[in-house]
Amino acid sequence: MTRSRALDPNVCGVTAAIAVIDGKWKTALLWLLESGPRRPGELRRLLPGLTEKVLTQALREMETDGLVHREVHDVLPLKTEYSLTGFGRELSEALGPVADWGHRRLDRLTAPPEDHPAS
Repeated sequence: MTRSRALDPNVCGVTAAIAVIDGKWKTALLWLLESGPRRPGELRRLLPGLTEKVLTQALREMETDGLVHREVHDVLPLKTEYSLTGFGRELSEALGPVADWGHRRLDRLTAPPEDHPAS
């Protein structure tokens, strides 16, 4: 999905929402930021495999989309923290039922075939 889909007023609401969380790391970043502000280095430590370049790009896109707030503290060395905005919290809460569905799906995938309902 392209970033332009996040700005296209002629797509369904689900597509517009998915466009702003599309990618490997954004939902994990939302989840980590739910507990409070975090520094970029801390986010990288908590998400092994996430490169500095990809983290910076994801956080910039999330900031542009109004999901996160970037605060730079005027100390040496500079201290940058990211936190969820109200809009980002709203999205995170809206994703709660989707996460619940995902956990049920994973449980179903690991259950023996005879435990799967017919539907």
